[in-house]
Amino acid sequence: MSILEGALLGILQGLAEFLPISSSGHLNLFQALLHVELENQLLFNILLHVGTLIAVAVVFWKDWIDMLLHPIKNRTLLLLFVASLPALAAKILFDSQLEYVETHITFLGICFLITGLMLLLTTRISRKQEQNGTAKGQVGFFEALVMGCLQAIGMLPGISRSGSTIFGGVCAKVNREAAAKFSFMMSAPAIVGSLLVEGKDALEAGISFGDSLPAILVGMVLAAIVGYLSIRFFLKVIANASLDGFALYVTIVGVITILFQAMGVITDNTVTDATLALIRTLG
Repeated sequence: MSILEGALLGILQGLAEFLPISSSGHLNLFQALLHVELENQLLFNILLHVGTLIAVAVVFWKDWIDMLLHPIKNRTLLLLFVASLPALAAKILFDSQLEYVETHITFLGICFLITGLMLLLTTRISRKQEQNGTAKGQVGFFEALVMGCLQAIGMLPGISRSGSTIFGGVCAKVNREAAAKFSFMMSAPAIVGSLLVEGKDALEAGISFGDSLPAILVGMVLAAIVGYLSIRFFLKVIANASLDGFALYVTIVGVITILFQAMGVITDNTVTDATLALIRTLG
């Protein structure tokens, strides 16, 4: 892997983990269009996770310290656990079905359109709640469970994890800023879970750094830096600005994807194992 490739993937990780555009969908589309095969990604995926985890830890460091020092008074850890249960259940119950969707582009365009619809609804529902004074400034157990259910749906390529979970929070009457903050913190358990699984696979495969160490380090650092900036940017945008721009973008991508499928420009070829590992990294 070259340093340039490492840098580009690190930037993609930092952006895609937190902006509501579905990196997994873009990677599926990218491979279908260009027939790109990504090799030796497992170790790099693990360190991309580390970079993103660092970004989440730095932005919310006060929250993490408080919840660790006061686990009973501060319920955030418990809420994050509750929010992680639906995705875990979906993985256990529908593993083979998820594997198929993750490795094929049959529903990719439709999933992009669903993301666009959720983002449009997020803006409109939240503004109505703000006008009525019904929006809540914090997440409770019910809200965490709703956001967790939407996170499970966000496992599908083309459906944004951050976009779907924020939509879930808003539907549960949480204001956009609080929903976005909890959504970003929800990524930490998912990242740690991926680290454990992929770390185990890397150890079993005996993967070493080799000549890719400079590219891996560059990618990890950029994932952390861009991830930090993405969180800061989106937290400012989400509070007051419309999400219609993101909605328009993913809708256009969805329409183009469906047209390309209809014209035979892209076909439902299976995604390579290495690309699938990267898709799961970028979420």
